[in-house]
Amino acid sequence: MAELPNDIVSLVEHWQRVMPDREAVRCGDQSWTWAQFADRIRRNAAGQLAAGLRPGDRVAYLDKNNPACLETTLACALVGTANAVVNFRLAAGEISYIINDAQAQVVFVGTEFLPLLAKIRDELPTVRQVIVVGGEQDEYEDWLAAHEPLADAAKFPDDQCFLQLYTSGTTGFPKGAMLTNRGLTAHAIATARMTEVGPDSVAMVAMPLFHVGGSAWCLVAMFNGARAVVVREINPVALLDELVEQRVSHAFLVPAVFGFLVQVPDVAERDYSHIRALLYGASPMPLPLLRRSMAAFDVDFFQVYGMTEASGAVTFLGAEDHRDLANEHRMTSAGKAVDGVELAIVDPVSGEHVGPDEPGEVWVRTAQLMAGYWHRPEADAAAFAPDGWLRSGDVGHLDADGYLYIADRIKDMIISGGENIYPAEIERVLAEYPDVADVAVIGVPSEKWGEVGKAMVVPVPGKEIDVDALLAYCREHLAGFKCPASVTIVSELPRNATGKVLKRQLREPFWAGRERAV
Repeated sequence: MAELPNDIVSLVEHWQRVMPDREAVRCGDQSWTWAQFADRIRRNAAGQLAAGLRPGDRVAYLDKNNPACLETTLACALVGTANAVVNFRLAAGEISYIINDAQAQVVFVGTEFLPLLAKIRDELPTVRQVIVVGGEQDEYEDWLAAHEPLADAAKFPDDQCFLQLYTSGTTGFPKGAMLTNRGLTAHAIATARMTEVGPDSVAMVAMPLFHVGGSAWCLVAMFNGARAVVVREINPVALLDELVEQRVSHAFLVPAVFGFLVQVPDVAERDYSHIRALLYGASPMPLPLLRRSMAAFDVDFFQVYGMTEASGAVTFLGAEDHRDLANEHRMTSAGKAVDGVELAIVDPVSGEHVGPDEPGEVWVRTAQLMAGYWHRPEADAAAFAPDGWLRSGDVGHLDADGYLYIADRIKDMIISGGENIYPAEIERVLAEYPDVADVAVIGVPSEKWGEVGKAMVVPVPGKEIDVDALLAYCREHLAGFKCPASVTIVSELPRNATGKVLKRQLREPFWAGRERAV
């Protein structure tokens, strides 16, 4: 087996030296060797320095999947800056918030998102330069060509952030999780051990790069010398074609994508013999869909459970567990801790660690953890426990064999089609609607998306709420995927003695009789 790089920062230099002419990255009809990819990354790094960026500064990247985003992330690692990758599905105001929160000085934007950026350009005081990527208005290639490759990169501490991914919280405002060389390196090593990703592998990167399942998964592939096949956007038939044509060996997809794939009429008639691992995660996979997917592809399936704050996966359910008929119940688990990860179940009230099969909050301790949230000391205090533990906000239990079962989410987060949706964010918007007196948003089951949002709304006394108008108002202020799929008008919301809405009570009728409450 080929010797691996020392860390994420040195991965491109390492593979350029070991196999310079081997294809490193492909996207559509374009591809780059390790030597070409390294040259582009060093030119990007030089361009950042020429733009006046210094260690600790942020750039922002707004586009669908494009290798230029990966080049920017790895260039940031060389000069000590950080790439704040923006969710392109967000509404204009949400994008403005993230760019301003990151205090980004340079924004890389895909051509198709130029009109959106133009709408908020006057609201971005820290942005000094906008560089268009792709399409007829591309500026990125000329910008790279205008700079000589950076010759000598400085050495930065292992806890220096170079990738900043945004995850919302209970306040309803996104927080920038600062991912580091140490954390992403530990994740790349652990994930490769689980899935046997190596220089002979072809890894499909289909999830968006603003998601840890996109950027961190791609860094896993690159660290281990695999060829990365970047998919710009999900089209089920095209994705299946690319799986076959590029002879993909490893891919990570969210359950909703598998739901689309198994609906393709000839999905099971293709040759998937080259696939060694199909990974899924980011939301629970309904057992009927999992069985359909396993039958359609007839390859090894692996489940991962993780979080942005831990650079990706922290548990792993292997192929053998997926086929163990004697212990079929384990297919509803999230698997066991990956190498280098400790799990604990803690009583959220007492703070005491509990024993096997006892429920509590899932805590995680690993070198994979983020450095913290960007400029959010109060959020750090809430997320980190003493002795290096991260509070996940998820409720679950460990069985006697070390398998983790997730039951619910303390933070009430909704995962719809692999996207994290935070009720507090939606509630904040709906509460501003003139005729709304009170509101709570919960996740309810969806065969297509796993779960979707439902708003339980109390009208102002004497007022009637037009549901269609309320949803239109929501879509004006939030990305479409965050808006509730339905609204129920109620006379009041159940609350406890301290006034907190009892969301579990609201959810119970919708989740009754199901194995999971998420």
